[in-house]
Amino acid sequence: MTNPEILYSVKAQRGPELRCKGWRQEAILRMLENNMENAEKPEELIIYGGIGKAARNWESYHAIVKSLKELEDNETLVVQSGMPVAVFKTHKYAPTVVMANTNIMKADWPTFYDLQDKNLTMYANYTAAPWEYIGTQGVIQGTFETLSAIARLHYNDSLVGKILVTAGAGGMGGNQTRAMTMHGGVAILCDSNVEIIKRRIEKGFIDCLADSLDEAIQMAKQYAAEGKPLGVAIVGNAADVFEEVIQKGFLPDISTSMTPAHDPISYLPSGYTVVEAEHLRETNRELYLKEARATMVRELKALIKFLDLGVKSFEYGTSIRKECIDAGMDGKEAKRLPGFVAEYIRPLFCEGRGPFRWVCLSGDPEDLRKIDDMILEKFSDDLLVTRWIKLAKKHIPIEALPARICYMGFGQRKEFALEVNDMIRRGELAGPVAFSRDNLDSGSIVNPTFESENMKDGGDLISDWPVLNGLLNAVGMCDLIALQANYSMGEAVHTGVTMVADGTAESDMRLEVAMTVDSGIGVVRHAQAGYETARDVANGKGKMTKESIKIPLWWSPKATFGPKDLEKENVRS
Repeated sequence: MTNPEILYSVKAQRGPELRCKGWRQEAILRMLENNMENAEKPEELIIYGGIGKAARNWESYHAIVKSLKELEDNETLVVQSGMPVAVFKTHKYAPTVVMANTNIMKADWPTFYDLQDKNLTMYANYTAAPWEYIGTQGVIQGTFETLSAIARLHYNDSLVGKILVTAGAGGMGGNQTRAMTMHGGVAILCDSNVEIIKRRIEKGFIDCLADSLDEAIQMAKQYAAEGKPLGVAIVGNAADVFEEVIQKGFLPDISTSMTPAHDPISYLPSGYTVVEAEHLRETNRELYLKEARATMVRELKALIKFLDLGVKSFEYGTSIRKECIDAGMDGKEAKRLPGFVAEYIRPLFCEGRGPFRWVCLSGDPEDLRKIDDMILEKFSDDLLVTRWIKLAKKHIPIEALPARICYMGFGQRKEFALEVNDMIRRGELAGPVAFSRDNLDSGSIVNPTFESENMKDGGDLISDWPVLNGLLNAVGMCDLIALQANYSMGEAVHTGVTMVADGTAESDMRLEVAMTVDSGIGVVRHAQAGYETARDVANGKGKMTKESIKIPLWWSPKATFGPKDLEKENVRS
């Protein structure tokens, strides 16, 4: 085998020219290329989130590209943890790609790294492996809506004059400053890597870099007092900076973090430069994990201290509580810091809302503008959607292929996707559109320390729901379906999905089913858990849609398992 070419940059194809045998295959190839165009370390196939990869190795990457170019309309490419392992003849309504990533029995970090070293797996990290990453903006509405809930619950529905202190400027965390300034507030964000901060400034997600914490605090206070938005960054380790903020007696209004605690080998320990950490990672992984977790404990304790001092603090999906418990921290103490889904976002999940997104495969920004304008007209009665689209048009930069995220709910996604498909059919858009979503969605994930934490029915650990989501998406004839298990190793199961609109009647058929079942199973999951909003939606009494879902049986903690249960009931009667 000759050595494959290592690509240090990839640009997604634009325009009408096809390299594949149809738009469905071409769309998936462009989504893969878009991943790479937005990648943090494209030469290592790392897209974001520490070590989240698009392909297992360069041999796999080039084989995937070649397979997509050669794939017939009645064939399906099979990918196992980033490696293309088979092409099966199926039928024209079957998925273009199916994949399973990072699914490991008895998973823990040592087991994962041993398997990775043997070239048997890779780290999927949500949207990296299924080729659905759209850059830093991919998570920004989640941050925005979390901050919206905090504003509504604690600050009279406004964050003007309020200050957020946070950490992590990577592919996910770098959105936080812009999300806060979109609310009119001020954010101080720290990251140990100045180059990552500079990248976010260049992309337009951070306004400026301060020379010190003192300067950042001074700027934050000034802008907050004047009611002006500002996103300022400083170079520093999260644990060090949070502790210093507390020592200085400066209390922000909100505090959180998006450091990669879910992947401790990517988490930078205190006292190490980026270069020193890289050397330790390569030479002594066991010591690196020990040092990283010791720093995580300090970071978590600082966030809990903020909480005790009256700051609205929460874990923003980093798994820092779970990793700190694994490192020996008292579990009850660690979990005093609330998770953001259970605390703020779950009401949206009950409506089937979540980080739904689309990518304009033509590469033409005009397609994005036209779709935005259509949304503002078609969904004018949904204030959550229209407020976000207006702000996004103004504040969110285009990264690689034009893309948008929007928390549309059950019923809305189908109505929207069918309208986009009709716009393509009428020639109003320059090319097809790919719909996807973050794996953090209403019904696509189980994670007992994050999305499914503190469920009303106590079913935090039940992983049937994302499996059902994947099966339903296969029924829905989606173009790409991924079943994954990663996050903090052994902690989550989730699905990724992509559906392509190309203006055809066949796309109408696919979209009508796929857009119903994908978010619909999320409504069912929450309705069965006892959330009244979700039950209303399932029963056709939702605020934004009258579409209903047939429910054969409602869950109850009491049930009849056999004759003894009937006898007990008779005695009680």
